[in-house]
Amino acid sequence: MKRALIIDDTKNIRLLLTKCLEIEGYTVDTASNGKEGLYLAATGEYHLIFLDIKLPEISGTEVLRQLRTKGIQSPVIIITAYPTVKNAVDCTQLGAITYLQKPFTMDRIHHVLHELHLDDSPLSPLAEVQQQLDQQAPEKALALLRQALSQEPENGAIYGLLAKTYRQLGNLTLAEKFQKAAALFLEES
Repeated sequence: MKRALIIDDTKNIRLLLTKCLEIEGYTVDTASNGKEGLYLAATGEYHLIFLDIKLPEISGTEVLRQLRTKGIQSPVIIITAYPTVKNAVDCTQLGAITYLQKPFTMDRIHHVLHELHLDDSPLSPLAEVQQQLDQQAPEKALALLRQALSQEPENGAIYGLLAKTYRQLGNLTLAEKFQKAAALFLEES
């Protein structure tokens, strides 16, 4: 059974996401703040985490940083009402796979899940890319990303992962170009 974690301080957002994810076949846990979210993420295995940027006590960016520091590599979708290029850059560098801008609908959530292929298998293609990067295998990640880009050229998460891949390969010029492309997709969504 697929498991998802929602970390958001707004009850209605947690309810909407829970309903959408349950329809998609997920078992869902929720947290209303970063500390609770970190605890749940550390004590359970999740195929997907929805994480709000603006949280009481600990920001979503810091929660994501701590998740990665603890070795938790679950795919993370950032949700925010206030998207900024800085947040996009910070969260992409920490391995967030995409952004979902508030307000959003059930249809938008369904579209994002299917776009990322998170409904097809426990390890999505983009999560597999992240896994290759975590294992310091940027050449393998690049091959996967080229294939993903040919199939979904409008998927901003791919551009963010390309930036991270080129950064690992030492090509900072291309990394910066792809980071800017990822930020543009964030502004459009």
